[in-house]
Amino acid sequence: MTVNEELREENSVDEAKLLDSLEKNDIKAFREEYLSLHPYDRAIFYENVNTSHRKTMYFYLSPKELAEIFETSEIDESEYKQFLQEMDTTYAADMISYMFVDNAVDVLKELDKLHIASYLTLMNKDSAAQIKALLHYEEYTAGSIMTTEYVSIPQNSTVRSAMTILRNEAPAAETIYYIFVVDEDNHLTGVVSLRDLIITDEDTLIQSIMNDRVVSVFVSDDQEDVARTTQDYNLLAVPVVDFQHHMLGIITVDDILDVIDEEASDDYSKLAAVSNMDSFDKTSLSAAKKRIPWLLILLVLGMLTANLIDLFTDTISQVALLAAFIPLIAGTAGNSGTQALAVAVRGIATRDIEDESKFKLLLREAGTGLITGIVCAVFVVGLIFVWKHEFIIALLVGAAILVSIFVATISGSFIPLFMHKMKIDPAVASGPFITTLNDLISIIIYLGLATTFLSSL
Repeated sequence: MTVNEELREENSVDEAKLLDSLEKNDIKAFREEYLSLHPYDRAIFYENVNTSHRKTMYFYLSPKELAEIFETSEIDESEYKQFLQEMDTTYAADMISYMFVDNAVDVLKELDKLHIASYLTLMNKDSAAQIKALLHYEEYTAGSIMTTEYVSIPQNSTVRSAMTILRNEAPAAETIYYIFVVDEDNHLTGVVSLRDLIITDEDTLIQSIMNDRVVSVFVSDDQEDVARTTQDYNLLAVPVVDFQHHMLGIITVDDILDVIDEEASDDYSKLAAVSNMDSFDKTSLSAAKKRIPWLLILLVLGMLTANLIDLFTDTISQVALLAAFIPLIAGTAGNSGTQALAVAVRGIATRDIEDESKFKLLLREAGTGLITGIVCAVFVVGLIFVWKHEFIIALLVGAAILVSIFVATISGSFIPLFMHKMKIDPAVASGPFITTLNDLISIIIYLGLATTFLSSL
């Protein structure tokens, strides 16, 4: 057994032992075993046990100890209300008050206004005031994910006095790696790292060692922009200011990771035409509810495709072989459009496309569509000729594929760029929508060409 395997074995969760102590009402044995676990393992055990066992745990754990579980847990948003309702209301309010403010706000935002008011009333005044201050910020903004539990020091202080402030405030702060410097009016003027404070002489003025080129975000900035800023500058925490540059709070890297995960999930949901994929569906019914609306919309759009084919019934009836290649052409165009869409949406999300003009991007995609169209057309012409020995039909299908791929590639990149320009999330131009649109275009091209050259078939 390797050292890592031994460590994993040593740190493994003895669920049977924990459950046995719960069922025997052995509080001492349970607390000794449970509190020795890593916070993540505690959270996983809490989530997985049944309601009866969790209710026993509420008697065995203090609100402060349970708060650490909620801080670490990856509980689905829909389950917050269920877990809180299992607890005594006063116990739940105390537990929330022990959480970091930004995490407490995340929990409360999943509840209705009546429950929020009830919990805030039962909390101590300081915790309730901090939470209320953040609850009014618009969702998905910097203000909605920031915490007010940070350390700031006056710019005219010495390192000695700064260390005294740090020792006093550190226990309640979410992070102390960055210490933010403010003036007498609470304007953000600089930042000092914990390392700088430790290695600098105690009589040194903070102004002389602080970095006054502070990267900050406005309280109204979109959370996705905040995540990108934090990522670009490799920050562990980013300060949040108002438009007068007053220091309001900080956003830590753990919250940024949550934002990145949330935004990625949101974009993937839209690209897949599925509503709300933030949580895994536990029943077929809940999964179906998310998918049915999109499928019905796409079904209506698909009826347009069927109607188009119906318009060309005379052409198809005269040359029945034409019908065999409709799925081939529509599918190839759809795939090409989806490829272009994925490239454009990713470019917008990472801001790579901002380094070049939109016209150059469309020109490049047009060239890509032309090249791939020609290659696919030549390939399919040879394939059909060898298979059916119908050179004219082979040329017709090849020409349709060439034009369809060219048009689909341009539309796949143009539509998300246009939506981004109009301040609409480009991910809404989802794969299924692009595919359905390109089906319509490719069928018009294919059967239109067939009708035009019907006399030659």
